[in-house]
Amino acid sequence: MLKELMRYPIIQAPMAGGASTPKLAASVSNAGGLGFLAAGYKTAEEMRGEIGQTRQLTEHPFGVNVFVPGNESVDENILSAYREKIKKEAESVGAEIGKADSDDDDWENKIMVLKEAGVAVVSFTFGCPTEDVIRELQDVGSLIAVTVTNLQEAERAAEAGADALCVQGLEAGGHRGSFENRTEDDYGLLVLIRLIQGELNLPIIAAGGLMHGKDIAAVLEAGATAAQLGTAFLRCPESGASPAHKEALGNPRFTQTSITRAFSGRRARGLVNHFITEYDAVAPVAYPHVHHMTKQMRKAAGQKNNPELMALWAGQGYRLSRELPASELVELLAEELK
Repeated sequence: MLKELMRYPIIQAPMAGGASTPKLAASVSNAGGLGFLAAGYKTAEEMRGEIGQTRQLTEHPFGVNVFVPGNESVDENILSAYREKIKKEAESVGAEIGKADSDDDDWENKIMVLKEAGVAVVSFTFGCPTEDVIRELQDVGSLIAVTVTNLQEAERAAEAGADALCVQGLEAGGHRGSFENRTEDDYGLLVLIRLIQGELNLPIIAAGGLMHGKDIAAVLEAGATAAQLGTAFLRCPESGASPAHKEALGNPRFTQTSITRAFSGRRARGLVNHFITEYDAVAPVAYPHVHHMTKQMRKAAGQKNNPELMALWAGQGYRLSRELPASELVELLAEELK
């Protein structure tokens, strides 16, 4: 049961790209929440190593999130045109535009490692695995959660045998967890909880813009079993987010967030900066191709402390983020929840 895995109904969201470190996940779990590792953009062996590191830091349950590979076709001409448009931005920070590759994010090997590891929770984003994969992971003791952004996805996850649904509202920072890249079916979190709860009897993990204990109380009242917070943990010292990203969350020059494909070819919410303003309208529907194209630019921009060319993922509540150690933040959220 999901509730039994944590003292407080507080889950630290898996944030791919480096923010979700073993130290962050372990600190959250040790404090009574449920910490999460993000396997996205890592190899299976890197994921295995992080699971081992986390187990050295905590005896409590924690989760691992995996990206489900897609099979969308892309127009090479559109990708080439986008490359030409954004090339000068990469060059401005001494980087090159990467090759527009497609990959499965080491899917098969990750599933193999997870079957060996038997972590408490495995969650999936960008799709729903087959019934066989879900059953095999459940057989080694893992609770399976699938990220959903509408009722149709929730129904598919339930049919496949998921134990819980991570219900992601449009307020959420980072990538939309939609099964199909072309999906633009967005709902506010409370509405989506109600829609799904009215049709399905599965535990709901509520995600999207949650920053305060009162936000957690609201989603629990709406019917969720637990709340998942990402942006709220970004400024913790245990977070692996870059210093430039952490600084931007508290910088008044950034005044809003928006959902964009500009950095990865998949819709994701981040702070509006120069790159989003210039290229959102022309960004192709092509993931992970665009992600690989902009990866070196984003990395170089972070190293040069240039937030205008970085993917500054953040939920709508980012202004309410607090710079606290993860354990203190969990305790504070739990106190505010009362």
